[in-house]
Amino acid sequence: MRYTVILEQESNGGYVVSVPALPGCVSQGDSRTEALSNIREAVQLYLDDCIDSGEPIPTEAGREIVEVDAA
Repeated sequence: MRYTVILEQESNGGYVVSVPALPGCVSQGDSRTEALSNIREAVQLYLDDCIDSGEPIPTEAGREIVEVDAA
């Protein structure tokens, strides 16, 4: 499965990354590469938990990502 992630650089360095389709699925890392690696692991754990508990696997069906410029 593929999920959109939001990667945000922190002011003190490092990154925080979240997955909007998976509520509460958030991770971080000192580098962009580390943060993305960590969120891959977090997503897998999230999906494993869904499977183990019999919950449906969330999808991004019906979601649209749009960038908006503001003046």
